[in-house]
Amino acid sequence: MKAIFILILAAVGSVGSGILKALWGGWSQPMVVLLIMMGLDYFTGVLVALVFRKSPHTKSGGLSSSVGLKGLLRKFILIVIVAAAYQIDKLIGTSYIRDAVAIAFIANEAISLMENAGLMGVPIPQILLKGIEVLKGKADAHVEDVASHSDKPSDETTTITVMDHDDYDEDGSPVTGGDGE
Repeated sequence: MKAIFILILAAVGSVGSGILKALWGGWSQPMVVLLIMMGLDYFTGVLVALVFRKSPHTKSGGLSSSVGLKGLLRKFILIVIVAAAYQIDKLIGTSYIRDAVAIAFIANEAISLMENAGLMGVPIPQILLKGIEVLKGKADAHVEDVASHSDKPSDETTTITVMDHDDYDEDGSPVTGGDGE
């Protein structure tokens, strides 16, 4: 019985490794760090809601299963985007797009991790807070710059909105302004 169990585990591991290699190009350091950062961000987000009851995603600040599920789904989509970046790498014969995308998401997860720590009352050095604000400001400015280069909207124009944690309501849905924006 034990031998069959070990054989099944080996088969699952082999298949899993093949899928990992085909979709993401295997394990690279940026992929490892991204998965660790995603896990830490999710864990600290649960702590903020469960222990500190300061979640910006719910009116009560407490834990919500729908918000948690949406958070996991968002993280899953990040992994899908990294897989797409690897496929683009393979298509054009490069080896850096996947890692660049992963590093960009690592920065985003690091910002979220710092925000969660701040919500828990962990003292964040002023230099890190300023760095987060600069990164957020540059992201907002880049999106506005991209949007401003379009003479007129067309079917080919996509609008991207960069949202903070405060931009979601209690069930994790994006909050829009009163004027429908």
